Amino acid sequence: MNTSRPKVGIIGAGAMGTLFGFHLAQECEVNVLDQSNELLEQIAKSGLSVNDSSPRTVGTTSSPAALFTSSVLFLFVKAVDTLTALRPFAGQLDPATPIVSLQNGVGNEDAIKTALGSVPVVLGITTESSLTVAPGRVRSSKNGYTILGSGGAAPSTSQRIVTLMQQSGLRASVVYDIRPHLWGKLIANAAINAISALLDCEVGAIPRDANAAALAQTIAREAAAVAAALRIKLPFSDPWQYITEIIAVGADSRSSMAFDLASRHPSEINHINGAIVAAGRRAGVPTPFNEAVLRLIKSKEALNASPALV
Repeated sequence: MNTSRPKVGIIGAGAMGTLFGFHLAQECEVNVLDQSNELLEQIAKSGLSVNDSSPRTVGTTSSPAALFTSSVLFLFVKAVDTLTALRPFAGQLDPATPIVSLQNGVGNEDAIKTALGSVPVVLGITTESSLTVAPGRVRSSKNGYTILGSGGAAPSTSQRIVTLMQQSGLRASVVYDIRPHLWGKLIANAAINAISALLDCEVGAIPRDANAAALAQTIAREAAAVAAALRIKLPFSDPWQYITEIIAVGADSRSSMAFDLASRHPSEINHINGAIVAAGRRAGVPTPFNEAVLRLIKSKEALNASPALV
C-alpha cells in the first residue's frame, strides 16, 4: 500500500460509503463507484461532506474498471448485493489488494471469496451512524468506532488499514479474532433492524416502548444462546445493555431495513435474523422469535413486490 497517497476504492455511495469516503479522502485518492448516475453527478459537482464540514473532492465512476488499480477496496453495498457488485473485479485486481467489509450480517466473507477467489479479506463492525440528507451529504453522530480483524488477510494488512483510518480521523482498532464482534453486531442488528422496519419507527423508539423492547430482548437472548452453543464468546455480558448503547448512538435514525422496505429493495433479513435461525438449527437451539420476524419481513417484501395482494 502506498502510504503517501493510497488509492482507495469505495463500492457503494450510500450513507456509509459517503461517510467513510469523506474521511478517507483526507489522506487518500478516493474513487467512488455507484450505479446511480444522478448521485455520481452530484458528488462530482459538490464532493462529499459530513455534518458542517467543507466538502472533499473524490473521483466518481459507474465503471468497476476505474477501481481495478485500487490499493484497497471498501465494500458498502447491502449483503444481498455483494456478489453482483464484486463479480466484475474477478481476475482484475492485484492479488494483494485487500477487500474491507463492514456489512451487516454474517456470510459476507464467503460471498466475497465466491466472487473473487482467494483474496485478502478484512472484516469489521462499526457503530458509525450516517444519515443521508442530500446526495453526497450525510449527518453523523461523531461517536462511532470501528473494529477490524482478519477474514483471511494478514494481521499486518488489517493494522495498515486501521492506521489509515485513524490518520483520516476515524476511530478504529484491530482485534485478533473478529468473529465474536461480528456476532455481537449480528445480535444487535437482529434485535433492532426488523423491529424498526416493521414498526416503521426510529430505532430510539424501541427501548422506549415496552412491547417493542420486550420483543427485542427476546430476539437478542435467542441469538446469544446460539452464539454460546457455537462457543463464540461475545464481547459483552449483557446483550440488551450493548444494544441500547448502539441505539443511543443513532436513536433518531431508522434502520437500513426500514429504508429497504420503503424503497422495495431486498432486505438483509436472510443475513441477519435468517442467519441466526439457520445457525440455531445447526446447533439445536430454538429461535422462534427470530423466525417470526424473519417470516414477517419476507411476507412484507412479498406484498411490496405484488401490490395487488395488499
